[in-house]
Amino acid sequence: MSKKGKINFEKSQPVHKSPDLSKMQEVVIDSRTRIYVSPDVDPDEARKRYLARLAAR
Repeated sequence: MSKKGKINFEKSQPVHKSPDLSKMQEVVIDSRTRIYVSPDVDPDEARKRYLARLAAR
C-alpha cells in the first residue's frame, strides 16, 4: 500500500479594493442620495445618467 499525502487547497478570498472617495467628486442627486465620480466628469451629466438609469428600472 502506498501512502498518499493530504493536499489542502485553501480557497483565496477575492480582494475588492474600494476607491478613495477623497480623490473623487461628490454629486448630490437628492437629499438622501449622493454618488461619487472621477474629478474629470461633468457633475450635471453624471446626475442625468444616474436618473436615466433609475427611470429605466
